[in-house]
Amino acid sequence: MDFKRSLLSCLILSSFTITPSQAQTLQEAIQLTINENPEVQEARSVRLAYEQEIAQAKSKYLPSLDVSAGYGMGQANNPATRNRGDGTTQLGRAESLVQLKQMIFDGFLTPHEVSRMTAKTDAQAYTVFGQSEITGLQATQAYINVLRRQALYQLAQENLDAHKGMFEQIKLRTDRGIGRKSDLDQATGRLARAESNEQAEKGNLTDAHTNYLRAIGVLPNALAEPPVPNKALPNSIEEATDLALANHPTLKSAQADIVESLAQHNSASAPFYPQFNFEADYANNANNGGIYGKSEDLQVMAKVSYNLFNGGKDKARRNQTAYEVYQAKNIRDNTYRQVVESMRLSWVAYKTVGSQLDFFKAHMDAQSKTLDAYKKQFNIGQRTLLDLLDTTNEMYLASVAYTDAKYTELAARYRLLAGMGRLNKYLGVTLPAEIKPLTP
Repeated sequence: MDFKRSLLSCLILSSFTITPSQAQTLQEAIQLTINENPEVQEARSVRLAYEQEIAQAKSKYLPSLDVSAGYGMGQANNPATRNRGDGTTQLGRAESLVQLKQMIFDGFLTPHEVSRMTAKTDAQAYTVFGQSEITGLQATQAYINVLRRQALYQLAQENLDAHKGMFEQIKLRTDRGIGRKSDLDQATGRLARAESNEQAEKGNLTDAHTNYLRAIGVLPNALAEPPVPNKALPNSIEEATDLALANHPTLKSAQADIVESLAQHNSASAPFYPQFNFEADYANNANNGGIYGKSEDLQVMAKVSYNLFNGGKDKARRNQTAYEVYQAKNIRDNTYRQVVESMRLSWVAYKTVGSQLDFFKAHMDAQSKTLDAYKKQFNIGQRTLLDLLDTTNEMYLASVAYTDAKYTELAARYRLLAGMGRLNKYLGVTLPAEIKPLTP
């Protein structure tokens, strides 16, 4: 297992040598993810399947034509056979039937079913869009995390190189007898910690590449820094919430579910109406009913049927669908609250880390100036190598805090875009055609 991890680490770290012209952009990574992601493809397939249910519902508007034919033996004993003195008669029997049926009125069942299937398809279209946004956000987070871990690994390497250099100087002074052994012991401990940090960041980078592989489907090569969405973000939490409520695909899907439930409730009222159909039957039989010879029968009729009682089933069904309408509305209301909560939390996280970023930057800049000053003072004998070790370590910690906050703030910006349903649009990602609802 250690060998496999080491091999994967070598493959990952070797990707740093790729030229900038080969760098993969965030837009390219998300486009690859949307095109290949199984969850997005599954949502698309469901959307296409639902659209076929609309065609099935619309088929009730069209006539149905049935043809049947048969040949065999028939046995008859009826007044006709007895009157001619045959009694029981066996004859070779042939029959054929052509039936045409056209629905005239079915209690508005067909139009309500078409409306229901259309709303169901629209809800799934919003699901495809929502899954594309979720998948895009997951890819974005994996992409940014690789950049974060690359930067932190580079800082750890630079920190290790600095500690190695100072360790060699302290060891040389100790070997010459002009340095204290306690200083060498302390430098040895600091070097070990720097090596541990470097190995830990190397492992974190390997894990980040593995997560990238899971989210996007391929290992990253060289990744370009993504654009910082500034103008695309709202100016206030209220504006962010309003945009999320207007564009969030999950909320739109829940609203379409209400439309579907209402149409289903209307469909449940169809049995309370009479049914009208136009029917035309043509029968061509031979030796039918024990009577020798060919017989033809043509019927053209307008028929009405009306169920008067079926044990209360239709009433119970209508009551059931009424409760399902209330259920859909409650789901929509709960989704509304979740969208508001999620957007407010995302906004607070974005603003919090954004305000911290300035302090981390100020701290890092201050530590950089301190380190430069200590180096100059060391050159004139006013500082020791251990002073430099302490300041170098403080500089490393400050750089780590700032780098981590920088990429966390960038990820928070993209999370806001996803919460408003604008992530893929901002990056120019081409989404599946199945995200478009049928109802304008």
